[in-house]
Amino acid sequence: MRKSYYFTQKGNDMSRGLNKLSLIGNVGNEPEIRATQSGARLAKFSLATNRSWTDKNTGEKQERVDWHAVTFFGPVVEVVERFVKKGDRIFVEGRVEYSTIGEGDQKKYFTNVIGSEIIMLGGAGGAAGSDAGASVTNSHGSPPVIHDGGANDADLPF
Repeated sequence: MRKSYYFTQKGNDMSRGLNKLSLIGNVGNEPEIRATQSGARLAKFSLATNRSWTDKNTGEKQERVDWHAVTFFGPVVEVVERFVKKGDRIFVEGRVEYSTIGEGDQKKYFTNVIGSEIIMLGGAGGAAGSDAGASVTNSHGSPPVIHDGGANDADLPF
């Protein structure tokens, strides 16, 4: 049996965790754009993902829709504000964050996706067109990098 090892420049660092999430789904509402008390802008919207399967007992096709609360911060907010609309099919990459409010019997639990990348997929929801395939990355406050999904030969400088 072969052993696998992971090494960083500082040596073996397996104590590090990973909180990474990838979702493909349809936007459930128009994005809400607002500012925090410190003035940082954020974009919030819901994202529906679905899965289907055949029930082993009845043979009937089953489907389930899961809703995810998604929040973007930083420069990507402008892109969400300009291009993301209800019904659009998108890819979101980010991390999961949990929070609670209240105490005792009044305590409420929330799960949120903090987005770091968004790709407009077009198709089912209707974001197709010039924006389809656009990719925007927000990595630690750096300006977004927008990929247009592929250049044609006439756009190349050589």
